[in-house]
Amino acid sequence: MTPSYYAPETVLPPQTDLLTSSAIVTEAYTVIPRGVLRDIVVSELPEWTGTRTWILNRPVAGGATTFAQYLVEILPGGGSSDPEPEAGVESLVFLLQGQLTITLEGAVHKLGPGGFAFLPPGSCWEAANASDELVKFQWIRKAYQPLAGHTPKAVIGNEQDIEPDAMPGTDNKWRTTRLLPTTDMAYDMHINVVTFEPGASIPFAETHVMEHGLYVLEGKAVYRLNQDWVEVQEGDYMSLRAFCPQACYAGGPGNFRYLLYKDVNRQIKLT
Repeated sequence: MTPSYYAPETVLPPQTDLLTSSAIVTEAYTVIPRGVLRDIVVSELPEWTGTRTWILNRPVAGGATTFAQYLVEILPGGGSSDPEPEAGVESLVFLLQGQLTITLEGAVHKLGPGGFAFLPPGSCWEAANASDELVKFQWIRKAYQPLAGHTPKAVIGNEQDIEPDAMPGTDNKWRTTRLLPTTDMAYDMHINVVTFEPGASIPFAETHVMEHGLYVLEGKAVYRLNQDWVEVQEGDYMSLRAFCPQACYAGGPGNFRYLLYKDVNRQIKLT
């Protein structure tokens, strides 16, 4: 089955539409439904041309604080020759729609849907839409936490070319595609594509120190967040602060898939 990568329609709905979905903001989690990602809430970034951005997460008191996450839309001919304004920030770009050209340290890479690029802190990179079609992608940014003797390397590929790992005891119905090396301590974040077949579940309330950003690529599910059950579908976004209890059931009829961020591999700073 060919995977799909949902990219929200961002035009303002007509005045005749009813309010049928609502965002949820709590101190434990935030849910941003795809239906609220509209023209009227767009941001424009000074380093980019022909580009619109919906900021899904930013460090905020009471919420997730380790990362920022955007939905980015680039018109033909648009992009940036200096996309990252902070030298100590690492990025991961994950393409949803169109063809995106990433130039990293002078080398040109063309990404299609499912393609991704991890861009280490301090790297010289550019992003451009050289095609005739609209480009949409997820962009995750994190302040890198240096570790003596370890330097993260760029990683460029497509999630469809990576063999997913089956979760133990699930008959491969819950599996994880890991975009970044998980045994290399140079990386202080993991980015995964998580897949549940219809009826598969997280059968316990995960409660852990890692923060999450979850963008739903495909399908639908009911997610347990703190004490609430929340229905989510492709194009929805969830931000989970540390220690927010979480579980889910995949609703079918197709697979439920999401792009997952989490912070890892570092000591807790107390001073």
